[in-house]
Amino acid sequence: MNEFLTTLAQADELHSAQDVTVALDRMAEDITAKLKDSNPLVLCVMVGGLITAGQLLTRLSFPLQVDYVHATRYRGDTQGGQLQWRAAPSVPMQDRVVLLIDDIFDEGWTLEAIVNSCIAAGAKEVHSAVLVEKHHNRKAEIRPTFVGLHVEDRYVFGYGMDYKEYGRNLAGIYAVKM
Repeated sequence: MNEFLTTLAQADELHSAQDVTVALDRMAEDITAKLKDSNPLVLCVMVGGLITAGQLLTRLSFPLQVDYVHATRYRGDTQGGQLQWRAAPSVPMQDRVVLLIDDIFDEGWTLEAIVNSCIAAGAKEVHSAVLVEKHHNRKAEIRPTFVGLHVEDRYVFGYGMDYKEYGRNLAGIYAVKM
C-alpha cells in the first residue's frame, strides 16, 4: 500500500472527475441513440469495468439486461500476459445484441477474445464501450464502438483501472510518473 501511496502522490492527473462525468454523459447519449430499441445484454468486463459499467448503467433509461464476464491478462501486474477466463456470462447470448463495458482499451487483445466468445455463443451483434482508449500503434484489429476519453501511452489508473490492485476507486484518471 505504501508503494501505491507514493505512486499516487507523484502521478499526473490526466482527466479529472469532472472530465470523466462529461465523458460518461456523452457515452450514454451515444449508446442510447444506437441501442435503445435493441433490448441489449450488457456485460460488465470484471474487474476493471465495474465502476464504468455502474456509472453508465444509471444513465441508460431503456430496457436492457445485465450480466458480467471476467477475463483478465493483468492479474495485479502492470503488464499483460496470457488471457485467463475466470467467469463466463450466465445469460444466453443467442440472437442478442451485446454491449461489453470495460475500463480501458489498450492493445485490445482481451476485448477481441471476449467479442469472439460472444459471437461464438450466438450474439447477433457485439458492441463495446470503454472509458479510456490509449494512443499507440500496438493494437489488435478490433476497435471499441464507444470511447469516453483518450490518454497517452502511459500506465494509467483510477476509475476502475488499478496500479498493482490499488486505485480503482479514484474518481479521476492518473498516470504513473515517467
